[in-house]
Amino acid sequence: MGFSVLAAFINVALALAIAPFFEGIIRKITAIIQSRKGPPVNQPYMDIAKLLIKEDIESGHSHIMQRFSALLSFAAILSVVLFLPFNGFSPLNYGADAILIIYLLSLSGISVLLAGLSAGSTYSLIGMSREMMSMMTLEPLFAVAIIMAAVKAGSLRLDAIFGGAIYSQGTITGICMLVLMLFAFQAFVGRAPFDATEAETEIMEGPLMEYSGPKLALFKYSHMIKMFVYSGLFTAIFVPQPCSVHWFVNIPIFIACQSVFVVAATLIAATHARYRIDQVVRYYAVLFAAALVILALSLMGL
Repeated sequence: MGFSVLAAFINVALALAIAPFFEGIIRKITAIIQSRKGPPVNQPYMDIAKLLIKEDIESGHSHIMQRFSALLSFAAILSVVLFLPFNGFSPLNYGADAILIIYLLSLSGISVLLAGLSAGSTYSLIGMSREMMSMMTLEPLFAVAIIMAAVKAGSLRLDAIFGGAIYSQGTITGICMLVLMLFAFQAFVGRAPFDATEAETEIMEGPLMEYSGPKLALFKYSHMIKMFVYSGLFTAIFVPQPCSVHWFVNIPIFIACQSVFVVAATLIAATHARYRIDQVVRYYAVLFAAALVILALSLMGL
C-alpha cells in the first residue's frame, strides 16, 4: 500500500516535470521543420512560471465557475497520471478500473466547456460549442478502445488491460485498433490539424480567450499534461511492457515510448493545416464507426 502511494506520487512528479519538456520539444521540432530557430526547450517552464505570478484579472459571467473550471481541468487530467504504469504496473490499480479513466478524461473536457460558458464572450462560446461537438464524437472512440482491451483481457482492471493486453487473443483486430487509434491520437491531444476548438488565428484560443494569470497557467499546464497522459495511455494499452522489475529500466523505456508518439504528433501538426470543424466532426465519426466494427469483430473472436 505504502509503495503504491509512493509510486503514484512519482507518477505525478514525472508528469509535472516532463510535460513542459515535451511541449518544448514539440515547439523546437516544429520550428526546425518550418526553417525557424524557435524558442528554447525550457520556454514552456518559463511560460507557466510567468503566468502563475501575473495578476489574476477576471472577466466574464461567473468568476467562481471560472476558478472552478481551471482547477477541475488540472485536477482531472493529473488524476489520470496516478494510474499510468511507468514502473510496469498501475500504482493505484486497486482503487480504480478502466471506466474511471474514461470518466476522468471526459471530465477534463467538460471543464473546458464550463470555462467557455462562464467566460461568456462570443469567441469563448464558439470555442465551447466546438469542444462539445468534438467531445460527442471523439470521447466515445477512446472508450471503445478501452472496452476492446477489457474484452481481450476479460477484466476491467487496469493491470489486466495495460501491457499490450489488446493482443492477448489474436492480433488482427488488435493491430487494426492500433492503426485506427494512431489516426486519432492527434485529435485526442488537441493538436493541428484538429485544434479547431482553440484555433488561435481564427477564434483566438476560443474557450480560454478571457483567461489570464494563474487560471490560464492551469489550463495551459493541463494541455501539456494531456499530451503526456494520452501518450502514456497509448503506450500502456498498445505496447507490451518490459518484464524487468527495476524501475530505472522500466521508467526510461516507458518515457521513450511516449516520446515516439509525441514526435509523431509533432511532425503531423507541423506539416498540416487546420481542418474546419465540420471536417473534424466527420473525421471523428468515420473513426468511431470503424472502431465499432473492429470491436464487433473482436467480440466474434477475430
